[in-house]
Amino acid sequence: MREKERAKKTMTLNLSDEEMSVVESLAREKDLSKTALIRQALRLYQAVDVRRARGDKLMVENDETKEKSELVLL
Repeated sequence: MREKERAKKTMTLNLSDEEMSVVESLAREKDLSKTALIRQALRLYQAVDVRRARGDKLMVENDETKEKSELVLL
């Protein structure tokens, strides 16, 4: 079923001024609505959570130096 055909729910999200500024800034930079940005963030969080549950590690690598760092999420 396509997204437009799915029943949608409304949620109120309370953010600090700083958090809302981050959402607005990222949405502008990515040319997304704030809703689309939050949906994308949720999909990313879910994908990371599934991988962590399997025992995988989340690594970030610098393209230039090839330095790798593990992201530790609580």
